[in-house]
Amino acid sequence: MFRQTLMAAALTALALPAFADQIEITDPYVRVSTPMSKSGAAFMEIKNVTDLDDRLVSASSDVAARVELHTHKDLGDGKMQMLEVKEGFVIPAHGEHDLKRGGDHVMFMGLNHGLNQGDLVRVTLHFERAGNMTIEIPVDLKRDQGMEMDDDPVTHGTIEHGTMTHGEITHGEPKMNKTESDM
Repeated sequence: MFRQTLMAAALTALALPAFADQIEITDPYVRVSTPMSKSGAAFMEIKNVTDLDDRLVSASSDVAARVELHTHKDLGDGKMQMLEVKEGFVIPAHGEHDLKRGGDHVMFMGLNHGLNQGDLVRVTLHFERAGNMTIEIPVDLKRDQGMEMDDDPVTHGTIEHGTMTHGEITHGEPKMNKTESDM
């Protein structure tokens, strides 16, 4: 019981906003389908408190072989395609950009080890104007567990991955018809 209370307190403390002079990160969390998944994703709210637009241009972490900024494109008929967003995400002046399930997110491919509830993932976010911001993001496998499948675009239908895989880095053009059911 003490361990659960301590873990809950630690997760609560980590869910507090991270602030820099120009960017605020709130409600960050990492999800994986299973503790032994080879891929995962980070989600958060990014707020720009300046008078100028900024851009999240990339992210890095030693937790995975590759870290990319991704989004989902609706192909119709319940199919979604996950795509890398090489130009990054604009964070408007005095505005925000949400990285959320079924939308934009930070993608970890080729995880170096399994991730479990409460683990911390150190991620450096690279902004065009604000520079680098390193945060520790808790793994939260319990978030949104009660969601109905039709309510979550990530879990509804099939995700076409095009020329990428989320496990081992491969060459060629593998096409995965994998349902990202719990990510």
